Amino acid sequence: MIHTYLPNIKNADSNAFFLMAGPCAIEGEEIALRIAERIVTITDKYNIPYIFKGSYRKANRSRVDSFTGIGDEKALKILEKVGKTFGVPTVTDIHESHEAAMAAAYVDVLQIPAFLCRQTELLVAAAETGKVVNIKKGQFLSAESMKFAVDKVKDSGNDKVFLTDRGNTFGYQDLIVDFRGIPAMRNFNVPTVMDCTHSLQQPNQTSGVTGGKPELIETIAKAAIAVGADGLFIETHPDPANAKSDGANMLHLDLLEGLMEKLIRVRQAIL
Repeated sequence: MIHTYLPNIKNADSNAFFLMAGPCAIEGEEIALRIAERIVTITDKYNIPYIFKGSYRKANRSRVDSFTGIGDEKALKILEKVGKTFGVPTVTDIHESHEAAMAAAYVDVLQIPAFLCRQTELLVAAAETGKVVNIKKGQFLSAESMKFAVDKVKDSGNDKVFLTDRGNTFGYQDLIVDFRGIPAMRNFNVPTVMDCTHSLQQPNQTSGVTGGKPELIETIAKAAIAVGADGLFIETHPDPANAKSDGANMLHLDLLEGLMEKLIRVRQAIL
C-alpha cells in the first residue's frame, strides 16, 4: 500500500513495516545528512521502506526560550537536500494552514501535530497540496474518532492519508498507549503508524523541559508491530542528551539497527 502513496519510496515491495525516522528538529545540514545517511544504510540493508523525518520549526514548546528552529526556509531546504541526496521521501509537520503550500514545495508528506488534528482549515489546506497527509491522533481523542480527521482530508479530494498514534493523556504528566487503537484506525483503510518516541514523553514537567522514557521504545515498537501497525515513527539522534528538541525521549542512533533486526523478526512471526 505504501508505494501507492509515495511512488519514490525505496524498498516499496518489502513485507516489512515502513519507518519514519530522523531528528526531532532540523538543527543543521551536516547533522541532518549524517543522520539520514546512517538510517538509509540500515533501511537499505533490511529492505525497510523509509521516510526521513525532521521538523522545520517547533511550535509547541514548554517555554518561550525553548529552541524552535534555524529558520523556516533554511530548514526546509535541508529537508529537500536530504530527499534528493538519498532518494527518500521526507516528512515535516505544519502548524497553520498558510504553511501547507510552503512546506509542500520541499517535502513529500505533511504531518499534522496531535494537538491540531481537529483543526479543519489546517487539514483541508494540507489535503489541497496533493501531498500525503500524516495525521497524529490527539492525546485527548479515541482512535475511533480519528475517522472524522480522515474524512476531512478525503472530502477535500485527497485519499493519501496516514494516521499515527502517539499515546493518550494519562493524568497531567504522562501518556499511555492503548494498542487497541492500531487495529481500530486500520479499519479506516489507511496506513497506521505508531509513534514510539512521543508516546513515551512525560510532558509538563516542573522544569519546563519535557521528560521521557526512551528505555521503553523497544517495548512500544514490538507491541505495535505485533498488533499490525503498518509503520513506525521514531525520533533518533547521535547525541540525544544534547539534541535541541525532545532529547529526553529520542532513541540513540547507535541503537537503531539492533532494534530494526528485532522488529523484523516480530513482523515475520505474524505474517
